[in-house]
Amino acid sequence: MSETKRMADEADRMGQQAQEGFQTGLEAVSRSFSEANKGVQSITAELTDFSKRRWEDVFRAWEQLLRARHLGDVVEVQTHYAQRAFDAYTSEWTKLGEMCVGIVRASRPVEDASRKLR
Repeated sequence: MSETKRMADEADRMGQQAQEGFQTGLEAVSRSFSEANKGVQSITAELTDFSKRRWEDVFRAWEQLLRARHLGDVVEVQTHYAQRAFDAYTSEWTKLGEMCVGIVRASRPVEDASRKLR
């Protein structure tokens, strides 16, 4: 009888551990998804703003091209536009890369919870 009681107590203890581990894992996954969702929303907002700024710059360059009177003016406008565009895209991709790294870091609670369950 005492052996049966010991086995039942052990099974209860293991069940409680599994339930606590599951709860911890579920909370970690929930936090990670929430952070990832915020990250994706931030990236979307950033890309929208970037697209608006780029279109404004394109229209500004077109206006300057339409006002150009000489070939030298056209080359100068195009050169300045190309430099601004290159700098803007380089900066934006760097920023987006950092934002993506932040999203990946949001998965850390899940990794930590899975290590505890092992």
